[in-house]
Amino acid sequence: MQLFYCPNFQLPQTILPEEEAIHCLQVLRKNVGEVISITDGKGHFAQAKILANKPKNCLLEILEIQRQEAKPYYLHIAIAPTKNIERMEWFVEKATEIGIDEISFLQCDRSERKEIRLERLQKVALQAIKQSKQAYLPLLNPMQKFSQFLAKDFEGYSQKWIAYVGSNTLLTQTLRSKGKYLLLIGAEGDFSEKEINLAKEKGFEEISLGKTVLRTETAGIVACTIVACQNFI
Repeated sequence: MQLFYCPNFQLPQTILPEEEAIHCLQVLRKNVGEVISITDGKGHFAQAKILANKPKNCLLEILEIQRQEAKPYYLHIAIAPTKNIERMEWFVEKATEIGIDEISFLQCDRSERKEIRLERLQKVALQAIKQSKQAYLPLLNPMQKFSQFLAKDFEGYSQKWIAYVGSNTLLTQTLRSKGKYLLLIGAEGDFSEKEINLAKEKGFEEISLGKTVLRTETAGIVACTIVACQNFI
C-alpha cells in the first residue's frame, strides 16, 4: 500500500498536507471512504480513512496508530557534498533506505561545492522513507564549515570516526554494536592533514572503509551498510 507523509497527526482526525493530497487524490485517484497508510516520520504509522477529497482540505479519520520499533543504533554521517549534486541526492536516498538517522553537510578544505539546496535533499529523504516503508525521517542539517562542525559538543556518541584513505584500521574492526555513531567523510581529495589532526584532537578515530579508493557517496553507503549489518546480524 502507498505510504503518505502526514507530520504531527493525532486522533481522531487530521489533514493530509496539500502536496501529499494532490498525489493521493489526483494521481492515485483515491476516493472518500478509502483507507490509506500514513507516517509522521517520527516513528508512527497510521491507517486513515479519507473523509473529504479536496487537495487543500483532505480530511482523514485516524483508524489505528502503530509505532515502528526503533533501530538498535543511531548513525550520523557528516559528509562533504559532491560537485555533482545528483550523486549526493543518490547518497541521501540510499542511506535513508538502509536506515540513517542524521546527515550533516560539510565544507572542507578540498570541497568542490560550497552550498546545497537542503529543501531538495529533504524531499529526496522523504520519498525514500515512503518507498522503503519506514516511519523515521532522518534529520538533515544545513551545510557548515568543517571547523564549525568540529567545534560542537559530541557528548553521547559512543564511537566517532574520520574516514581516511591512509588508515590501516577497518571500520569493521573497531565497530561495536548498539551504539551511537558519528562518521566524517571528506571530499573526493580526502581530508587535509589539518582537518585530520583537528578531528583527532576532538576524539575521532581514523578508519578505512576498504582497500579501494571510494567516491564520497559510495563511502557513505558502504558505511551505512556495514553499521546496519553489524547491528542486525
